[in-house]
Amino acid sequence: MAQPIRKPTRLEPWQDPAAVPYVRIERVTKRFGDFLAVDDVTLNIHRGEFFALLGGSGSGKTTLLRMLAGFEQPSEGRIFIDGVDMAGIPPYERPVNMMFQSYALFPHMSVEQNVAFGLKQDGLPRAEVRTRVAEMLEMVQLGAFAKRRPHQLSGGQRQRVALARSLVKRPKLLLLDEPLGALDKRLREQTQFELMNIQDKLGVTFVVVTHDQEEAMTMACRIAVMNQGTIAQVGTPTEIYEYPNSAFVAQFIGSVNMFEGIVAEDEADHVLIRSEQAGCDLYINHGAAVPLGSSVRVAVRPEKMALSKEPPPDATGRNLTRGVVREIAYLGDVSIYLVELATGAVVRATIPNVTRRTDLPITWDDEVYVTWRPFAGVVLTQ
Repeated sequence: MAQPIRKPTRLEPWQDPAAVPYVRIERVTKRFGDFLAVDDVTLNIHRGEFFALLGGSGSGKTTLLRMLAGFEQPSEGRIFIDGVDMAGIPPYERPVNMMFQSYALFPHMSVEQNVAFGLKQDGLPRAEVRTRVAEMLEMVQLGAFAKRRPHQLSGGQRQRVALARSLVKRPKLLLLDEPLGALDKRLREQTQFELMNIQDKLGVTFVVVTHDQEEAMTMACRIAVMNQGTIAQVGTPTEIYEYPNSAFVAQFIGSVNMFEGIVAEDEADHVLIRSEQAGCDLYINHGAAVPLGSSVRVAVRPEKMALSKEPPPDATGRNLTRGVVREIAYLGDVSIYLVELATGAVVRATIPNVTRRTDLPITWDDEVYVTWRPFAGVVLTQ
């Protein structure tokens, strides 16, 4: 009997060893006097990616973006865009456009004049300028606002004007420096999806700098988490969140519970960690390749923890500890519980509010059991 032909799994560009990166950053270092802003960074970004540089203040993310744009030159290392070494190439000759956090719109010009400015500077024919500006304004849903001035627009509309002006020249690479920082939470969330849709339609490679973890997780194909001028981890949002490679990344991305312990068993199918801090043994259903007796930390996300007043019927004593509810925060869709263990450690559990209720089944000062499944923990050696 003939076997069905299985459709091959499509590799993402960063998973394909034969794929040629569109942006190559090779061992780039940037010094400002004695201050080391970027420290020996190597990074590949592929054509059509929506890539995020994520980090706190002083992590080096904006300096790296400015080097891509040509506003700063590396102290060491090289940057390639589409196979071309950018050394010595000024910003206006690079296949790059940059959208600044301040938007930098001309207040005396209308929306369409702002968007057309770069095309006119390049000397394009008027008919082509009109056509491209009209197309771009329709794409960002501002066609009806073409004659207005920036001060007559909302913050979200000004942001879209700045985006249209950045994209109308059809750059190969668009750099966005904290593009949504000036917007309120609701508008920022809405604009994130608009940016994703526009990027998908145009196929332009986007590199965005942000300190907002949720923003990076929502928009980016991949994220580079930066810390003190270095790349701490690069991966998809799922990889970064579910499989952080260090305590820094685990704590920087979302909320996390961290337990210290000693490796007691490490087999192919499990690792067992003795943890006085957690008040129980920590069991994880895969090996960690860590020497016995090593000190490690185990990260468990709050949404993977369960609370109950009675011990689970299948409890084994592993991944099971007890404590007292000290704080509860009701956020509508979820409630956050802070549980103080007998060891003094405080555990955070995020419980979804799947039913509408006024009386909480677990409330302040209740003694509770805290449990989590074997797949929930991640062993961290850094």
